[in-house]
Amino acid sequence: MTELATMDFHPQPQAGQPKPWAFPAPERGTLDNGLTVLRCHRPGQQVVAVEVLLAAPLEAEPAGLDGVATIMARAFSEGTDKLSAEEFAAELERCGATLDAHADHPGVRLSLEVPVSRLPKALGLLADALRAPAFAESEVERLVRNRLDEIPHETANPARRAAKELSKELFPATSRMSRPRQGTEETVQKIDSAAVRAFFDKHVRPATSTAVIVGDLTGVDLDALLAETLGDWTGSSAEPRPVPSVAADDTGRVIIVDRPGAVQTQLLIGRVGADRHDRVWPAQVLGTYCLGGTLTSRLDRVLREEKGYTYGVRAFGQVLRAAPDGTGIAMLAISGSVDTPNTGPALDDLWKVLRTLAAEGLTDAERDIAVQNLVGVAPLKFETAAAVAGTLADQVEQYLPDDYQATLYQQLAATGTVEATAAAVSAFPVDRLVTVLVGDAAQIQEPVKALGIGEVTVVSAE
Repeated sequence: MTELATMDFHPQPQAGQPKPWAFPAPERGTLDNGLTVLRCHRPGQQVVAVEVLLAAPLEAEPAGLDGVATIMARAFSEGTDKLSAEEFAAELERCGATLDAHADHPGVRLSLEVPVSRLPKALGLLADALRAPAFAESEVERLVRNRLDEIPHETANPARRAAKELSKELFPATSRMSRPRQGTEETVQKIDSAAVRAFFDKHVRPATSTAVIVGDLTGVDLDALLAETLGDWTGSSAEPRPVPSVAADDTGRVIIVDRPGAVQTQLLIGRVGADRHDRVWPAQVLGTYCLGGTLTSRLDRVLREEKGYTYGVRAFGQVLRAAPDGTGIAMLAISGSVDTPNTGPALDDLWKVLRTLAAEGLTDAERDIAVQNLVGVAPLKFETAAAVAGTLADQVEQYLPDDYQATLYQQLAATGTVEATAAAVSAFPVDRLVTVLVGDAAQIQEPVKALGIGEVTVVSAE
């Protein structure tokens, strides 16, 4: 009789106890030249992330030269007093480093990522770019041409076109926030090397700048390294620019950007709200996530799953410009796209979702899932040095304390369903929303008018 074979099974692995997690706390200091430095040692992160924040906000751009901050940001990697643009790019490549820069309402940011073994060389290149950028006429002319080439593509992109129109509607023409961040064709074509140099000389200096450095700094004498690189950057001392107050008009209304023949309508529904200094921000984050933060949120459940109008609709809050006294401003918005014939019905159902939210509130289950998703994934979200550095830089840019992110997660976990509901309803009141639709006006104008969600105006897509 043959014996049956037996198998030995190893015991099933059991989940261990979750380790406590908190957003990393940086160490703050100041170099002799006035540069503020935040450093954060992250064991195991062999790719170091460096963020440099320059107090050169868009509202500081000279009249008629919108976009000069963007051209300056792009020109930082186009050569120094020691290296041509090609040589600078080759040196970065030898370091295995990437250097990016962009301009936004709060200022200009440079982002460097490099293996820790090449950090000294890469920091030296970054310091040279800040200390003595070449701003060669030929390179600036090329960057201007590139920017001019981008503008028609942005105009043709429905989402970008909607964002441009919403800013124009919300803010007065005198406000820099009403105009495209990277400038228009009219303003960009006026920018030359002299204009870039003048903007740099007036606004870029170590005393009003901050560097954030995150990664595994084991064995790195960062003080000596900073002294040899960013510490060599000199400039006059100056007080930070005051943050101007911003007016906005979010009277309920609809603007249709006419795209004859469009098979889809791009939706962007927005208004302005308080920035992250406001006590309501954590509850607003939670309530907005329940409304439209993920595929299982209310807006998607109705417009995507039940009605099939869209592939997805999102609700979000985005800080535009913060102020030390908390008088900054944020954009609160709902965005997505629907097929043209269902534009009216989709907007009707979207407003019904908002009215139902105000009448009945969120459920405890919705609140619990949102907390789990927002707080539970935080350790994964901040797995890389770049993610930590970017968030620390955001906090500096928005005049927030270094422990803000850690505190925010505690506040999110402590926010109740009633608070989250109230914040979401306050963020998206049905009668105070500016609705921008990029689509075929001939097909969507009358159905949208019939909804009674605000006066309807049609503008050209150009």
